[in-house]
Amino acid sequence: MKILVVEDDKEVLDYIVNGLTEYGHTMDKAQDGKDGLFLGATESYDVIIMDRMLPNVDGLTIIRTLRGAGKKTPVLILSALGEVDDRVKGLRAGGDDYLVKPFAFSELLARVEALQRRAVDIEQKETVLHAADLEVDLLARRVTRGGMNIDLQSREFRLLEYLLRHKGQVVTRTMLLENVWDYHFDPQTNVIDVHISRLRSKINKNAEQPLIRTIRGAGYIIEA
Repeated sequence: MKILVVEDDKEVLDYIVNGLTEYGHTMDKAQDGKDGLFLGATESYDVIIMDRMLPNVDGLTIIRTLRGAGKKTPVLILSALGEVDDRVKGLRAGGDDYLVKPFAFSELLARVEALQRRAVDIEQKETVLHAADLEVDLLARRVTRGGMNIDLQSREFRLLEYLLRHKGQVVTRTMLLENVWDYHFDPQTNVIDVHISRLRSKINKNAEQPLIRTIRGAGYIIEA
């Protein structure tokens, strides 16, 4: 999993990051609310671990902002505030789970894994994906735009499906290599550029609105 930890206490931050890294997860971290909001809004994560009390922008404001922007990433809130009212406010702000400090790492890990399983289950239930007038039927493996059928090769179909499942989020080259090509290294080729170009030409044919946008230096996005 790719996980973002936003925590201003360096000792707690390092404890979480080091522990989850040992379990093979890819970690990003921020000690400031502004940095956490920027990463959460511009990168794609499987889970976000969010401290509630942060400098500059508090955790609940970050979560509300991300939810308002259409980000559905599961969020585990960490806080020393453990009263029922505190937990209710956190969940109503858009958090998916709430863990009170101090906590045991084993419980943190179990909660993170549960959030990721839940997100995968919800994602897998979606069998038809949309963007503008583009429709992808995952069961029939049929792609149409404006009612016209589009023939895609297997890899192009997987690429389009992944982009649509992350609609509104910037998808990096690393994410595509790992999740579409099953590479866990950079092959130093232009394989992604070639497939993006082919996919664009097929889904944009006879259409006024291009769907896949390149974010220079970051990756690709299909706007929500």
